[in-house]
Amino acid sequence: MDVAALADRLRAEAERANERRLLVFAGDRDAGIDAAYTALDAANVADDDVTIVTSREGFRFERYAPNHAANLLGRTRKAVVFDAHEKFSPNALGQVVGAVDGGGLLLLLTPPLSEWPDRREWFDDHLAVPPFGLDDVGTRFRTRLVETLHEHPGVAIVDVDSGSIERDGLTDPWPARPHDPPTRPETARLPEAAYDACLTADQADAVHTLEALGDPGHAVVVEADRGRGKSSAAGIAAGALAAEGKHVLVTAPAFRSAREVFVRAAAVVESMECRVDDGGDERRIETTAGGRVRFVPPVDAVERLGASDEGDSPDVVLVDEAAAFPVRRLSAFLNAPAVGFFTTVRGYEGAGRGFSVRFRDRLDESEFEVSDVTLTDPIRYAAGDLLEIWAFRVLLLDARPPVDQLVEDATPESVEYHGFDADDLLADEHLLRQVFGLLVLAHYRTEPNDLARLLDAPNLSVRALLHDGHVVSVALLAREGGLSESTRREMYEGQRVAGNMIPDVLTSQLRDETAASPVGYRVLRIATHHAVRSRGLGSRLLTEVREEVSSEVDWLGVGYGATPELLSFWRENGYGTVHLSTTRNDTSGEYSAVMLNPLSESGSALADRHSRWFRDRAIGVLSDPLRDADPDVVRATLRATDAPVDPTLSEHEWRVVVGASYGPGLYVAAPEAFRRLALAHLIDGGADLSAREERLLVRKVLQARPWPEAAEVLDYVSTGQCMRALGAAYRPLVDRYGDAVALEERERYED
Repeated sequence: MDVAALADRLRAEAERANERRLLVFAGDRDAGIDAAYTALDAANVADDDVTIVTSREGFRFERYAPNHAANLLGRTRKAVVFDAHEKFSPNALGQVVGAVDGGGLLLLLTPPLSEWPDRREWFDDHLAVPPFGLDDVGTRFRTRLVETLHEHPGVAIVDVDSGSIERDGLTDPWPARPHDPPTRPETARLPEAAYDACLTADQADAVHTLEALGDPGHAVVVEADRGRGKSSAAGIAAGALAAEGKHVLVTAPAFRSAREVFVRAAAVVESMECRVDDGGDERRIETTAGGRVRFVPPVDAVERLGASDEGDSPDVVLVDEAAAFPVRRLSAFLNAPAVGFFTTVRGYEGAGRGFSVRFRDRLDESEFEVSDVTLTDPIRYAAGDLLEIWAFRVLLLDARPPVDQLVEDATPESVEYHGFDADDLLADEHLLRQVFGLLVLAHYRTEPNDLARLLDAPNLSVRALLHDGHVVSVALLAREGGLSESTRREMYEGQRVAGNMIPDVLTSQLRDETAASPVGYRVLRIATHHAVRSRGLGSRLLTEVREEVSSEVDWLGVGYGATPELLSFWRENGYGTVHLSTTRNDTSGEYSAVMLNPLSESGSALADRHSRWFRDRAIGVLSDPLRDADPDVVRATLRATDAPVDPTLSEHEWRVVVGASYGPGLYVAAPEAFRRLALAHLIDGGADLSAREERLLVRKVLQARPWPEAAEVLDYVSTGQCMRALGAAYRPLVDRYGDAVALEERERYED
């Protein structure tokens, strides 16, 4: 059998079963491209139905460079050719797999499979972070990938150098069963056109559930694996609701993630002949009933929820790829009148399990009436599709932590501490799945590239706690610092040095040219099994890590989106604040905190000077770039700072402060004195102030917000009450920090 005959039979088999097949052309690149042309012609795939992903140009098909493979998200193609000879990445592999339609082919062009793992490629350069070199990067991800190509059913392999077919990939499957036809439920309120647009009974059920969003006070959660039509269901519901006159706001990590929502919404609106010409803006659909569907980026979407202009405020918010958002951002969407969350259970743009574990409790405790719907029937291909199963296996899209029953008795006393290197993980698939499954839950967006980093990046290592052999808590450590003088100089002058986040921030942003000299471990991610959280396991793991590495490195560190809970956790484990970013993360909307836990003299010197510098710039940044930061984040950030503030004031300043707190004086007579005292208290926490009073110190004194705004945000009945409350809040500060002049001044008013 030659290549043409093989491609013809694979395509026929794929069409009969409504599945996809994988055809690998291993060997010389030009020969692989020629073989791909031969295969596509033999399989009778039209050029318009083919996309090639390659760094080369000059093809008769649609072409994307590998770093633009994400443009295929939400699209379907009869065949995709993926040239893995140059700029191959796990992310791109996941993206091209998802674009192949049922009955279609994925053609993978690779170097000789026996040589591919050991070749040094573009992606390896990204893993070779200083001070490591390319020779330090592992080959485990591609080794594992090649093993699955030789073992998995539905994968054909052709050696284009010898012209031999190593595997034909034929499985002789049963013919595909047709989907159950969708029907409009008797209780449906949306028009027939909405249900006519559904492709499966599953999808019709989802649209019926989403009808509830037409009334305020409802929330709907739609979960599905990729390719089940959840975004299409969102679009159908959005279009039908807009046809009723509703303003539907759609948000997602990027518009490409939500493009299918707008394609399906437009189709529904046009089938109902109620679309208004909007000049071709693909991110906005308007209807004759005055409704609309529009895309807004996440940060802007939250701001629209509180818009004073009714025309700008949505009736319904649809959050696509919700699992790609952190809990704080998801919680902000609970201010919408009605909200739908669409989350991928197993995919490369987020983990649905993380969504359900970390956010679901907040949603259930909200005032919304919550409905759930799960889509299980694939739309693009048949259930049990071999290419989907292969992709899940290779990219660990279905990785999960242990089931609850196996770990629910775990305590800090019952667990064992272990360090694992990448060879340990590669040798034990069960361990790899448990570790990666927990790491997926630790972060709001985990990609296939992260699996390759875990297996091959020389700067990463894993520490874990095991209960009866099952992973209950895991930390991913990244070695940073220890850079050469020339590299440190380049970093100081603005050159980005990959894989050294904390030294980079301290050097390039905070202008410390020696910050990248000490060696440290950054806790890149830490996660504890959801069944045993709040038992001290995360703290036990961090304690073990500190004891193990204290003689090896100078510091432990962490950088993350700051929340009061996380700041408190890290502070309790010995980490101190050295920086709070002055810009928000575009997706999470959070400011990022950097914290250090010193382990040596040089580590202590690094932490001490940056703690002082952070303290010294705190007043300036809080009144300018951080003037909109959450007061509770500011309180927790400052409380985790190790550099105390000298509360010494001049005689005149003390008289002003005492006069404003105990007498008729005014805050505006010496604002700087009030700021120093506020900072001193918020760092050492020595005075007896309530949380509300501390928030007032942050909002009014440190962030310099206008009196009316501070009063409104902190629920004071009037500006006058807010002013009196600030004076009262300074009395404990006068009592704690006041010198003889201050105490003498206080006695004048007490008498």
